Amino acid sequence: MNELAQRDFAHIWHPCCQMKDYETLPSIVIDHGEGAYLYDVNGNSYLDIISSWWCNLLGHCNPKINAAVKAQLDKLEHVIFVNFSHETAIDLADKLVNILPKGLNKLNFADNGSAAVEIALKLAFQYQHQTGHSEKTRFMCLSEGYHGETIGALSVGSMDLFAQIYKPMMMNNIHVEAPDCYRCPFNKNRECCECECFKYAEEAFANYAKETVAIIVEPIVQGCAGMRIYPPLYLKKLRQLCNEYGVLLIADEIATGFGRTGKMFACDHADITPDIMCISKALTGGYMPMSIVCTTDKIYDAFYADYNEGKQFMHSHTYAGNPLGCSTALAVLKILEEDKILEKCQPKAEYFNNLLNEAFVNHKNIGEIRHINLINALELVTDKQTKTGFDGKLRIGYEIYKKALPHGLLLRPLGNVIYFNPPLNIEEKDLEKAVRLAKIAMDEVLG
Repeated sequence: MNELAQRDFAHIWHPCCQMKDYETLPSIVIDHGEGAYLYDVNGNSYLDIISSWWCNLLGHCNPKINAAVKAQLDKLEHVIFVNFSHETAIDLADKLVNILPKGLNKLNFADNGSAAVEIALKLAFQYQHQTGHSEKTRFMCLSEGYHGETIGALSVGSMDLFAQIYKPMMMNNIHVEAPDCYRCPFNKNRECCECECFKYAEEAFANYAKETVAIIVEPIVQGCAGMRIYPPLYLKKLRQLCNEYGVLLIADEIATGFGRTGKMFACDHADITPDIMCISKALTGGYMPMSIVCTTDKIYDAFYADYNEGKQFMHSHTYAGNPLGCSTALAVLKILEEDKILEKCQPKAEYFNNLLNEAFVNHKNIGEIRHINLINALELVTDKQTKTGFDGKLRIGYEIYKKALPHGLLLRPLGNVIYFNPPLNIEEKDLEKAVRLAKIAMDEVLG
């Protein structure tokens, strides 16, 4: 370890990892970033092909975003968001309402994705209670879903890697078998199926809808599950089912929002409006911690009453509506619109997927290459016919990650899935480099 890495290891407990691993792979101390690249204190560069946990939407140290933050910093850094507001938040709210799925008109500000999910769950619960449905006390969620790591968010997730030890603390929710288009139990193809797997949701609603507050889903892409991609038809059917049974639909667009799937929001693929939507990550381009919970007037109106009726939503975050975060989000939206980022992404996404197919489609250990927009995922298997994954104890994805780092590529595998989720404005030459370096790292591990 260099001196900085030693100091890091002495005191910093890094997220979502086993710190003992840092004995052999110490922290890489980053000095600065530019575009799709990070540069460490020793001058080494790393192509950030995962957008630093999916949030860096428009590159590191984007000059236009930098300028917006600097201008805001000299004007107002923060203000209490109860009985006070500021023009930047008001401007952001106006712009968001114009691009959100139609009908999401009310915005509740928080400071991270997990906090947004907690707000969404509490809003939904209180809404049902205040509209005469106090019998509804449970939530539904999809298997392999991930919505954050606070206790409520864990409770509506379905990944034991994060949640197993905490189950005695968690809510008793209803877990619905999610679409798994690679290992479809009905032997269908996501491109042309009728979502036969939706029968699992129908069965769950038939059995549990009377006691269900809401169902929360990651629309179109289940991120932590390995970038599992399912058809928009599933969302359409789910919206109809929720309407039929009086169950609220919560869309967790924390990872999928702001163009990640090729449309502004993943719900737009299905042309549906959820009752509640959570947004974060790319909202501020990876600059500032901020999240927003977006709701319909119908939800909002159930809380709107005289104070002594006790219907208000008693939930707050110190940094709600932070001006620096709002100014960053406004800059992101301006760049997306003025630079026509989403329009430019489509040919780039096709090019990237073609590159990956050329490099990996015949690889003995790649079972599927799935993609939506610039998101691509390579499913690692021991046998293509049986679709059997590697034993998790082998940590094959992690080994590939380690091999890629010395070559200057930052991957962050999801178990047996190697994925790519770059900034939307990444250049084609960097996509070519990412594929080339990933191939080198995979060959070093898998042969």
